[in-house]
Amino acid sequence: MSTVRVGLRCDAGPLRGVGHLVRCLALGEEFLARGASVEVFGTVAGVDWATGQLAARGLPLHPGPDTPAGLVEAARRHRLDVLVLDSYELDPAAAGALRAAGVLTLTIVDGDTRGQDADLYLDQNFGTDLAVPARRLLAGSGYALLRDGVLAARPATARPAVEVDRPSVLAFFGGTDAAGAAPLLTEILLSTGRPMELTVVAGRPEVAARLARLAPGPGQALLPVPPTGTLPALIAAADLVVSAAGTSTWELCCLGAPSALVCVVDNQRESYHRVVAAGLVAGLGELPALAADGAAGAAARRVLDGLLGSGAQRAALSARAWAAVDGRGRQRVVDAVLDALTHQQVA
Repeated sequence: MSTVRVGLRCDAGPLRGVGHLVRCLALGEEFLARGASVEVFGTVAGVDWATGQLAARGLPLHPGPDTPAGLVEAARRHRLDVLVLDSYELDPAAAGALRAAGVLTLTIVDGDTRGQDADLYLDQNFGTDLAVPARRLLAGSGYALLRDGVLAARPATARPAVEVDRPSVLAFFGGTDAAGAAPLLTEILLSTGRPMELTVVAGRPEVAARLARLAPGPGQALLPVPPTGTLPALIAAADLVVSAAGTSTWELCCLGAPSALVCVVDNQRESYHRVVAAGLVAGLGELPALAADGAAGAAARRVLDGLLGSGAQRAALSARAWAAVDGRGRQRVVDAVLDALTHQQVA
């Protein structure tokens, strides 16, 4: 077989966040490891970390067509065999148009196909159940897309139960923290009164400015840091991670990180409730309620207080999370794509 040519259609930006790009990067790494040619199509602007990730992998970035006709034309011009669509904003008719043009199409979704007619559907969320033909569906955390840096940091076992007087806590909320969750969750963490060394990723300058106005209590240290490519190492070093219930959920599980998650946007809600119910993470609630409801904030504070004070609680979360995501999801996805491509070419 000649070199397989793969396109990744996704966007990233201060308000969009970087979740779509991150999982496409993981898929791109696996295709590159298999000898494929990979190109990215979309808008990646206003997030230096994201453009740096593309440059580090040598992935060319082309303008992202938004229409079915534009995507078909781009696929033909770049002689693509496969086009991965990862967007909530693209015209749902694009997948069907690409299939009709002979381009194998994988669409990455989160609980809703949006009416797309793809060759393959990928929903990496825990316990997902899409109403599409089983032979075209890659569903569940066994297909979680994880970057090289995460896989390299995966421990051989889950975390042991360790009691520490001053836990190390990491808080981050996506590549840009578009919803501004960091200041509120930092306040709730500090309000437990527990000693801690708290590192908070400030996704945007205005978030960093708000964090700078917070005053830690006795025994507490607060260190805001900019978005960083060393996030897997920070996760691995933390006794507790507080984060949003987005794409990073699967990274946290793969690393066996004891984690407490907040549901930041509507499209995270279903997955958030599933992973909390399964005991893979602790649940802190939904961001709008935490911001508006004192009772919701108090409940989140109690959850965090318990986790900060109990190595056994943290170890139990770690064990369930580590077992749920084995890190081989992207291999399974690329296996399925290449198998489908072979069948398409034979037919």
